[in-house]
Amino acid sequence: MGAMASTSSSENPRDRIESLRRMLEQANRAYYVDAEPLMSDRDYDLRLAELGRLEVDHPEFDSDESPTRRVGGQPIEGFVSVEHAMPMQSIDNSYDPEDIASWFARIRKGLGIGEDQPGPVLCCDPKIDGVAISLRYRQGRLDQAITRGDGSRGDDVTAQARAIRAIPLRLDGSGEVPRLLEVRGEIYMSDDVFESVNEARALRDEPLFANARNVTAGTLKSLDPAVVADRRLSFIAHGRGVVEGVVPASYSDFVASIRAWGVPVSPDLRLVHDLEGLLECIDAFGGRRSELGYGVDGMVVRVDEFALQEKLGSTSKAPRWCVAFKYPADQGETVLEDVAWQVGKGGTLTPRATMQPIDLAGTTVRHATLHNIEEIRRKDIRIGDRVVVEKAGEIIPQVVEVRLDSRPADAQPIRPPTACPACEGPVEQEGPKLYCMNPECPAQLRERIAWFAGRNQMDIDGLGDKIVDQLVDRRLVLHLADLYSLTVEQVAELDGLAEKSASSLISAIGASRDRGMARLIASIGIRQVGQSAARTLAGSYPDIDALLEADEEALQALPDFGEITARLLHETLHSQRGRDLIDRLRRAGVRFTSDEHGLDEPSGRLAGKTMVLTGTMESGSRTELARRLEALGAKISGSVSAKTDILAAGANAGSKLEKARKLGIEIWDEKTLLTELGEA
Repeated sequence: MGAMASTSSSENPRDRIESLRRMLEQANRAYYVDAEPLMSDRDYDLRLAELGRLEVDHPEFDSDESPTRRVGGQPIEGFVSVEHAMPMQSIDNSYDPEDIASWFARIRKGLGIGEDQPGPVLCCDPKIDGVAISLRYRQGRLDQAITRGDGSRGDDVTAQARAIRAIPLRLDGSGEVPRLLEVRGEIYMSDDVFESVNEARALRDEPLFANARNVTAGTLKSLDPAVVADRRLSFIAHGRGVVEGVVPASYSDFVASIRAWGVPVSPDLRLVHDLEGLLECIDAFGGRRSELGYGVDGMVVRVDEFALQEKLGSTSKAPRWCVAFKYPADQGETVLEDVAWQVGKGGTLTPRATMQPIDLAGTTVRHATLHNIEEIRRKDIRIGDRVVVEKAGEIIPQVVEVRLDSRPADAQPIRPPTACPACEGPVEQEGPKLYCMNPECPAQLRERIAWFAGRNQMDIDGLGDKIVDQLVDRRLVLHLADLYSLTVEQVAELDGLAEKSASSLISAIGASRDRGMARLIASIGIRQVGQSAARTLAGSYPDIDALLEADEEALQALPDFGEITARLLHETLHSQRGRDLIDRLRRAGVRFTSDEHGLDEPSGRLAGKTMVLTGTMESGSRTELARRLEALGAKISGSVSAKTDILAAGANAGSKLEKARKLGIEIWDEKTLLTELGEA
């Protein structure tokens, strides 16, 4: 559907404020409950901004339930532990259909149902892989949100929950809503959002998150609600706690009621009436759970009628009337043959496992990450062990478990290197990771040069890995600044380069002097500072000298800069190595002034639009086109989702184009794209 119609500008401020609040609440419900968006993200943000301005101008109409209270709230000082009014028990797990059959037989016996009698009716609900939460509503208004914790006590995360748009601040039902209503459910992160978070971390040269659940849990631990709002978490209800008022007779009726009140529930809830139907439901859902767009690791099966649940009761740990069937993970077993330590551009030594080949998720897997030395120690991984390997989405395969019961007698412990495998320099451990401490390490230098020259960094065309290796091996480049003293004659002597290609490479190196401060900072390999952080710095400081004058406190106050990033940046810039790098690049003529500082925010048609580029573009590389679109205010994403506003598709566009069509996203061909860029 298109954007909702705007209310007349002749409205008085109070009416306009109330109109905007209703409009935004309806948009949240339409998106998270009905799965039928009423407006684009851009339209939502514009109305939210208008509401915020009106509320500032008219504080007499302030309300704690305003959608503006979801974002930008004051950070809290810490978490308070709260006792649950009704314990949040765990659920017994089952991994075998025979276990499910045994459970079904037990509950029938517990309810006194004879062999020839049907029942009980069961409700099947997907088990979302997120963080369990209890939402308490008083008189229909969100009063408190508590994490599961140990089941008896949890943390009060009300401020964080209020920042999640999927959680209604006020229930839609006035007189029908119970006086007190506790809704239990799961806070989670969708696959598309998880992918975008990891894309952002990759741009900042930060380690990728292993899974969406870890990100969700970490986000809820943030003391700043604005961080929670920015992560775009979602929520789906899956149970009830204390209720004061009229209670429906069954769980399925309860779900229908809270959905009518605006609480998101699973669209995949199913009722079954016998064991055969139950097993068919579990099997059918297992075949399509990967299509949901968020993590689901099982199916929760419960007796539907609340009265029968009460009759069956609970053990001290889990209810008898409920069980979770867990689907098998995408895993396999193989033998660990060797471990090699790879040196990254920041000196990080990452252990990489070599294993006997194994077919996993449709591909042959020979290598997997072991993450770091502490992970190896924690799991007691040894060479020769039989290990369980898991391939999780697009993340590289990882060793998740050791089969200790089948460990061979000659299994060898993995010894961390005491010297760098690339340069034999000293190795030190910092936190869980090992680092080569030699700043002249050739492996680090190779990685740093390759990164520095990359298309998204200084964009030195022609400086590929083979050329980099020769430059380092022949000791022509021992520092990034040495690139700018190379001559055509020197480069022409390298294998695989003719004189014309050598001349083009030297020209490309010379042109990179003028990329500007944002590109340069993102290129020099400061830990946790990638393209996004570098653009923030360039927008905040006019040149490198102004940046050098900033202290850690000033850096920490920048958007998306935490204490660790600010400290690492400050330490790197003010270290002897950092000062030397800046001085040598400056003497080589590299520009350290900002192109972004003091610029007005883009306000054209593309400002704030989320765009995806796919396919082959005849007019230039997607990277360059993306850069030009960003200059016009567009936000470039690598994946298509319901949040995408526009897909620009070139030749041979594939699955992204199909997904965009299914979601009803605006699609441009290359001619339309060029028209918007002012070139057609």
